Amino acid sequence: MSSMNFVKRTLSLAIATGSLVLGTSFLDNSNIAYGADLEPIEITNVSYDPTRELYKAYNKDFISYWKDKKGQDVTVIQSHGGSGKQALEVANGLEADVVTLALEGDVDGVQRAGLIKKGYVDNFPLKSSPYTSTIVFLVRKGNPKHIVDWNDLVRDDIGVVTPNPKTSGGARWNYLAAWYYFEKQGKNFDEVKAEIKKLFQNVVVLDSGARGSTTSFVENGQGDVLIAWENEAFLSLAEDPGKFEIVVPSVSILCQPTVALVDEVVDDRGTREVATEYLNHLYSPTAQEIAAKWYYRPSNKEVLTQYASEAKSNVITEIPQNGKWIVTSVDLTNIEHFGGWTDAIKTHFANGAIFDAIYEKK
Repeated sequence: MSSMNFVKRTLSLAIATGSLVLGTSFLDNSNIAYGADLEPIEITNVSYDPTRELYKAYNKDFISYWKDKKGQDVTVIQSHGGSGKQALEVANGLEADVVTLALEGDVDGVQRAGLIKKGYVDNFPLKSSPYTSTIVFLVRKGNPKHIVDWNDLVRDDIGVVTPNPKTSGGARWNYLAAWYYFEKQGKNFDEVKAEIKKLFQNVVVLDSGARGSTTSFVENGQGDVLIAWENEAFLSLAEDPGKFEIVVPSVSILCQPTVALVDEVVDDRGTREVATEYLNHLYSPTAQEIAAKWYYRPSNKEVLTQYASEAKSNVITEIPQNGKWIVTSVDLTNIEHFGGWTDAIKTHFANGAIFDAIYEKK
C-alpha cells in the first residue's frame, strides 16, 4: 500500500473514531470554507538548479496574488537540483504538485511513471514553456585563454566545467549546442562525435547540476570556461562584478524549460486549482517581468522588448545599470533539429548511448 493511501485510511479511521488531531499536514482542506475564509494550503514545486532565485521572487508574488484572488494563504515549498535527477526523484515518490524542469524530456520521465497525463505540453501556452534561455560561456576577466567559440573548448590547454548530462538538463542543452556547432562546420556524424569526445576529455569536473558547476568555476576556481545557462552566467556577473565575462558562441540552442501539473499528486491532495493557477500565473506580465529580472527570456513579447538590451560584441563584461539583460545575434537551433526529446535521449543520453560511449571518467 502506498504511503498516501495509508494516510487516507488512517485519517478516515480517526474521523470515524473521533480521534483526529486537527492541523495535520495530510488533511486536504483546500475546499473547506469558514465564511469567506479558506484554510491555508501548501504546494510543492520541484524545479532545477538555476531557478532558485527566480522562484524565490515568483513565489512571493504568487502568494500575494492568490491571497487577493481567493482570500487563502498558500505556502510554496521549493526543491532544486539537477533536472534529470529531480525528475527521477518525483517519479520515485518525491511528492510534487508541479514540476518546472529544464526540459520537456525530463517531464516526460515523470509522465512515463504514470504521474502526469499524456498531452501535458498542451495544458499551458507555448508548449508549457513560460520562459526560455540559451547556452553561453563564462570565462574569467580578460578572457586569458582567448576562448571565442566551441572549437576552442577542444584545445589541449583548456579546462572545461559543465554538469553531467546523465543528471542535469542544462548539461543536455550544453551537449546538443556543441553538437550543432560541429555539424555546422560540415563535419559528418563520426567526426562530430569525435569532437564531442575531445570536449568531454577536457572536462575537469562533472557536477550533477548546473548550480554545482557554477560553484566549481566561480567559487572554487576550477577550469578555464564554464558552459552555462545564459541566465546563470548573467547571475554570476551580477554577484561577482568585474571578475568574469560572458562569451556568446556563434551558434547555440533555444533552451525551453517545461512546466507541468503532477496530476496524481494534485488530485490526491486536492490542490489542482491552486497548482494550475500557480503555473498559469507564470505567463502574467508581472511574472514575466520577474523572469526577465532574473535573466530569463520572457515569452511575453512586450516584456521581452522592455528588458532586452543589444550587445555590441559577443563579449559581455557587465550588467547594464538599468537592470536589463543583454542579447546578441546568435544562430539558435532547437530540439526539433535532433528529432525531439524522445529521439535525442535515445541517441545521446540513454544508458549505452553516445555520451556513455565517449565519456571516460577521470
